[in-house]
Amino acid sequence: QVQLVESGGGLVQAGGSLRLSCVASGSIFSINAMGWYRQAPGKQREAVAPITSGGSTGYADSVKGRFTISRDNAKNTVYLQMNSLKPEDTGVYYCNAEVTSPPTYRTVVVWGQGTLVIVSS
Repeated sequence: QVQLVESGGGLVQAGGSLRLSCVASGSIFSINAMGWYRQAPGKQREAVAPITSGGSTGYADSVKGRFTISRDNAKNTVYLQMNSLKPEDTGVYYCNAEVTSPPTYRTVVVWGQGTLVIVSS
């Protein structure tokens, strides 16, 4: 069983910064891509930023230049540094990971439970 646990969310004023973390634990053979998603109130979940096992990244247009995704493969952890936060960044932030686990060595996508980010104006 593999779990992802996010942390780092909270209440911040517009223009402020937060750093989210997501740690994977359990029976892990390898982790491929990881990523951050968010869901604003009343809206569908959207992709924010993915990162491959090799460190290649991508960003939603709405966060380019403000957010930075990174990962520490030795710690099975992915981070999201969020700067210049805007009220429209408010939502629940989820991480996911493509995890290969014994004994089947199948690759499955695992999701965390989410961490709430509120940006006040």
